[in-house]
Amino acid sequence: MTAQSWLVAWIGKTDHEAAEGKLGKDLGPIATALTGEARYSRVYLLTNYEFSRSKKYCSWLEKTAGYSPKQVDLFQIDLDSPIDYADIYAEVSANLKAAGLPRDDVELTFHLSPGTPAMAAVWIILAKTRFPARLIQTSRERGLEPVNFFFDLASDFLPEFLRRTGDRIARLSEGAKEVAPEFNKIVHRCAAVRTQIDLARRIAVLDVPVLILGETGTGKELFAEAIHAASSRSGEVFVPVNCGALAPELANSELFGHKRGAFTGAVGERKGHFQEASGGTLFLDEVGDLPLDTQVRLLRALQTGEVTPLGASKPVKVNVRIVAATHRDLAADVAAGRFREDLFHRLAVGILRLPPLRDRDRDVHALIDHFMAQINADSRGRPENQEKKISDGAKKILGSYPWPGNVRELYHTLVRASIWAPGGTISADDAKAALLQIQPKSDSVLGRPLTQGFDLKDLLDDVARDYIARALKQSGDRKTVAAELLGFPNYQTFGNWMKRLGVAPTE
Repeated sequence: MTAQSWLVAWIGKTDHEAAEGKLGKDLGPIATALTGEARYSRVYLLTNYEFSRSKKYCSWLEKTAGYSPKQVDLFQIDLDSPIDYADIYAEVSANLKAAGLPRDDVELTFHLSPGTPAMAAVWIILAKTRFPARLIQTSRERGLEPVNFFFDLASDFLPEFLRRTGDRIARLSEGAKEVAPEFNKIVHRCAAVRTQIDLARRIAVLDVPVLILGETGTGKELFAEAIHAASSRSGEVFVPVNCGALAPELANSELFGHKRGAFTGAVGERKGHFQEASGGTLFLDEVGDLPLDTQVRLLRALQTGEVTPLGASKPVKVNVRIVAATHRDLAADVAAGRFREDLFHRLAVGILRLPPLRDRDRDVHALIDHFMAQINADSRGRPENQEKKISDGAKKILGSYPWPGNVRELYHTLVRASIWAPGGTISADDAKAALLQIQPKSDSVLGRPLTQGFDLKDLLDDVARDYIARALKQSGDRKTVAAELLGFPNYQTFGNWMKRLGVAPTE
């Protein structure tokens, strides 16, 4: 397989000014690199400037360096600050990962000269770690030249760093445990999860309702347990309830209790989860699935601190902290009338938003190591047990998977891989076999019912609008490139379709 060669760079101030004719004959760092002997299959540019300005730069670059529009890609990166190392690292890593990098068939070259010193430093770190790459730089005095760092960041620098700062790291770790050991079960390295943990710690000490939002499998119950353990109610009961599993006709009875004879089948008296959790914390998982009449009762319980069991004439006092969670878009449900707005505001006093695992790229490997240790410990002592290790190839496969089921799916995938792997090491093939790549149900253009009012032309126009908008976004509003992506014979025809369908450029 012939490898592709990609040049990756930020567009800097000098590059823009060169394209705008402000620097005379100076072409700027990127154009200088592209007009040399080396030719690249793809020029992959990032910008934190105004997108329209950088688009004009790309058009100038294509003409100046002799590259086609299909070879030059532009991506907008919104940074809090161009000198914030952590933000630059996170945003660039996410962008390159979304492009499917690193790949065996792509040779990367990072251009250090455009951008801030912080951007250059991040290129060096990435080139020596997650995205192996050549490094180049340009200058007026010396032109284009390679940049060589004869060290391996992982094997040469990190061991020395860890030895030198081991005591400090230990002190910091112990300090973190003293602050909130209740959150230690939440395995993480990424800043997004750390932010939510810090927020949860502050919320935990306040006896207010909490609403945890996040996709299925992101660890909402783990956060709820930690909040309870870090609260003043930690010595009392924690009662988890899956609201999505409650039958609609029994939800009121399950939560608020009932008296004997309150309804057909009520042969005895039941306290209900509110009374069972009194003094402690009631975790209402998938609260968005509750029926509307149950939502009314829940709102009253939050407002008054009382519940009235079905069939009872007098309310019962309860002292319960509510931690609720849902994977649903509750704001959309409120707008659609599926969830009460007053209840939403009662629950959403403290709000946590848990990121999906696909946005936690630094956490996947840490979770793999954690779960493998747990799986091996759980099976230890059994006659059929075989200690399992996981290969680097398997980790790479799992690290590139989008994890629609999030942390829960990762754990069960590792359990399957441990069972199915014939030897003591889980290989890349074992990891692939363990993944359950379920195809999601599509909106199915082909499966819509032929009912009164069906209009095939309108349906086809909707499909065309969607693909045209996607092509414009992917091409950075370059009509020639978008037309080629969609198979149009020329950009004029493409423009006519845009006009007829009322599709505007993404700007």
